[in-house]
Amino acid sequence: MAKLSLLLLVLLTFVTTSLSCPEHQKKALLHFKASIINATSSTKSTLYRLDSWNSSSDCCHWDGVNCSSHFGAKTVLALYLDGIIQSNSQEPVWLPSTILTPLFHIRSLMHLDLSVNPIQGELPRDGFGNLTKLVHLDLGFIRFNGSIPSQLFHLRNLQYLDLSVNSIQGELPRDGFGNLTKLVHLDLWNNPFINGSIPSQLFHLRYLQYLDLSSISFHGTLSGEVASLQNLRVLKLNAIFYWESELPKEIWNLTKLHQLSLAVNNFFGKIPSSSIMNLKGLKILELNYNSLSMEIPADIGNLSNITSLVLSDNKLTGRIPSSIQKLTKLETLKLDNNMLVGEIPSGLSNIKGLKSLLLGGNHLTWNNNAKIEPKFMLSELSLKSCSLEGEIPNWISTQKTLKTLDLSENQLQGTLPHWLAKMEVESIILSNNNLTGFLPPFLFNSDNLSILSLSQNNFHGELPSNIGNATALTILALDDNNFSGKLPASIVKIYALSLLCLSNNKFSGNTLPDFRSNERLELIDLSSNEFSGEIPTKFSHRTRILALGKNNFSGNLSRNLIQLRKLEYLDIHDNKITGELPNFIFQISTLRTLNLRNNSLHGSIPNCISNLTNIQILDLSNNYLVGEIPAKFGNLVGMETTIEFSYLNFSYFNVILQFYILDFAMKQYNIDDVAIIWKKSKQNLSLDRLKMYYLLDLSMNQLSGEIPTSLGNLKALKHLNISFNNLYGRIPTSLGFLENLESLDLSHNNLSGSIPQSLAKLQQLTTLDVSNNKLTGKIPVGNQINTMADSSSYANNSDLCGMQIRVPCHEDSPPTKPPRVENKETWFSWEGLGIGYAIGFFVTVGILYLIDSFVPTKPPNYRRQQRRQRV
Repeated sequence: MAKLSLLLLVLLTFVTTSLSCPEHQKKALLHFKASIINATSSTKSTLYRLDSWNSSSDCCHWDGVNCSSHFGAKTVLALYLDGIIQSNSQEPVWLPSTILTPLFHIRSLMHLDLSVNPIQGELPRDGFGNLTKLVHLDLGFIRFNGSIPSQLFHLRNLQYLDLSVNSIQGELPRDGFGNLTKLVHLDLWNNPFINGSIPSQLFHLRYLQYLDLSSISFHGTLSGEVASLQNLRVLKLNAIFYWESELPKEIWNLTKLHQLSLAVNNFFGKIPSSSIMNLKGLKILELNYNSLSMEIPADIGNLSNITSLVLSDNKLTGRIPSSIQKLTKLETLKLDNNMLVGEIPSGLSNIKGLKSLLLGGNHLTWNNNAKIEPKFMLSELSLKSCSLEGEIPNWISTQKTLKTLDLSENQLQGTLPHWLAKMEVESIILSNNNLTGFLPPFLFNSDNLSILSLSQNNFHGELPSNIGNATALTILALDDNNFSGKLPASIVKIYALSLLCLSNNKFSGNTLPDFRSNERLELIDLSSNEFSGEIPTKFSHRTRILALGKNNFSGNLSRNLIQLRKLEYLDIHDNKITGELPNFIFQISTLRTLNLRNNSLHGSIPNCISNLTNIQILDLSNNYLVGEIPAKFGNLVGMETTIEFSYLNFSYFNVILQFYILDFAMKQYNIDDVAIIWKKSKQNLSLDRLKMYYLLDLSMNQLSGEIPTSLGNLKALKHLNISFNNLYGRIPTSLGFLENLESLDLSHNNLSGSIPQSLAKLQQLTTLDVSNNKLTGKIPVGNQINTMADSSSYANNSDLCGMQIRVPCHEDSPPTKPPRVENKETWFSWEGLGIGYAIGFFVTVGILYLIDSFVPTKPPNYRRQQRRQRV
């Protein structure tokens, strides 16, 4: 009996041991947990689902751990470790990629999910080669960098690979994917540092059903080989090609596709009417943000499974096909920003499942007389520029789930309906209409309102005092109305605010609310109002764009401006600013645009101006500046070469909201106070165009001395204006190096000598003005300067000649044959000339000496009167 009990005990011990996870795998997992704890502080991060991981329990019973269930020894097969590390503070916690090392000892792993964890560093070079049984690997939404390790391409059992939203670099290997013959799912989305071309081996993975290579900077074009992926259900290639290319016709042979997303590329061509009918199972078609043209296929309504049809932002023409009304499963229809014409089909309102209807930005016409009783319940509606007239359509009040409403650029009249103000709409865009009245206070009682754009209407009155209750507002655009009064104090309570546009109203007050606690507020436009007092500086240190032009601000520039350490755009033009041009303004090295024109600044331009290393637009015109133009202008490196940047990168937003705000700022909102005189006319520059412009304007001051040759270093300049000053000397030949220059104005100075021939090298030049100087000689010929034939641009000089002003030069006259004379007469002629020259010289000097006191002088304020008249 004792022997039997002992035998049972041994057997029970063996069975218990075999039903537990192996000790070495348990130790590896505990080592992994300890590595995380050692790499973080308990006060900064929290570990989710790892509380059950301890040495006294079976690891097969731990959260996130799955083991084999068949008879015999258990082994760890799957680790579900997605999102196990969460930061407890605003500062992110990042773990080194070396914490993964213990997991590479669990060779039985078939499924490993580490996605959405704050891990950074290179993907481990070694270790993945141990996991030869791996079928599923998810490393998405981490922060890995470096190239994809070669060992990953030796996991021949791999069926699922997700490396999306990382920072993987370099080219994808040409040969590696050929080993992953069992791959079904491949997701490399949003690895913007990957480059090169798409490896052709990808197109030979016969089992592949899901492929996402979106947001990768590939070069070349999309190969027709993509049609080899005959089992493909989902193909996402959004934003991968920069250069324009034709949409390959072979793509319409992928007959098993459920989703085709090729948005934000430069594909051109048409959507083929017959070939697209091959995709009978297609549910999602996204071709937005391309250059596709021609008409939408008339039979597109025969793709009966379509739930999402997104063709926005192309060059599509013609009418909306009536067959679209047959798409009974349609949930999303986005045809906005094309060149579509005709009346909007009324039958769209009968599609019960429709949630997003975006038709704005075309030449479509809404039937204002039609009685609409919609069967759908929309979340998004855009009828921008669809010829809506009268009051805002009442049927919109039935859309209780509406989140986005864009009725801009129509002929709507009346007041803002109370029913709309009380709806929980997140984005209300009604700009560029004829709406009137006051803003109802309960509009701002919403916790959901995030975008309110009422620009270019006729609203009036003061802003409601409870505006600060709309704490979710990110964009508030009320420019170009008739609002008046002071800004409500509560406006600073809108902590989510990022873009505040109140220009071209009648707002007043000599103090502004204190915006320093609005840390998300990056764009502020208060220009063209009636604000007064000192220049306000109580803005967030994150402010990037500050427009205060055309107000009544006065006094000196405040030193507090240097606290705005991220300021890129500062516009204070057309105010009453006095005092010397201060040195501290040039310490804001982040500035790309500085506009101080038409104030009363005096003194000289300091040499420290060269600290503005990023400056692209500098306008100091129409002030009282004196002294020489510093040679340090040649050190403005921001004007030396063109660069890619955007004023519209708002730092506080996720990718989707960032894209929406950028799109809004480009299409809906312009800062129109950066104005230049270009091609003889005033040009306003929007934020989107501003990034491409390089301007230096020092005109209408009292600057003297010679034009520094160092200005020739500023090769990115498009516009150079130093007119209406007291400059003298010759025009530097170095200005001929300004290869991008489109406009050059040197008029109303005291420049002398000839116009340098080097200006003929300026291939982009369209406007040249050198009038009212003391220039002589022949106007240069060749290339663009030959087209500068406006005689007023050369008027009032000493002795200019040339084809442009139809005044022949002496050297261009046909030579005359000199008379034949004897050699001895030649000697007497030269001798007489020498004697005559000497006598004439002394007589002339004597006469000038005698009449010197009778030469009239100009009044001391002559130039200021002259240039103020010109303004």
